[in-house]
Amino acid sequence: MASVPPPDTGRTARNVGVGCVTTVAGFFSGAMIAVFIAKFVGSAQGCRPPEGLPACNWWVYAGIGAALGAVSLPFLALTRLNRISSINEGKETEWHA
Repeated sequence: MASVPPPDTGRTARNVGVGCVTTVAGFFSGAMIAVFIAKFVGSAQGCRPPEGLPACNWWVYAGIGAALGAVSLPFLALTRLNRISSINEGKETEWHA
């Protein structure tokens, strides 16, 4: 009977952890960058936001930026992480003192 090797739980756990952390970070950073863009767009359009708000229609920009950030940052981080892992897989590293 052929035995099936167990899945690499270390890599899976690492990917889940990195994915979750970067999703949250991407969500908030994407929203903040998009609201910053909204300030420039509103300024170019001559819009004056109400007192206490950062920009006109900021919620539209924040929503789109949050969605883009929550998808793009984990994708980029996991792509880079797994590419490096696949390059280093099978290679023995030598430590030189």
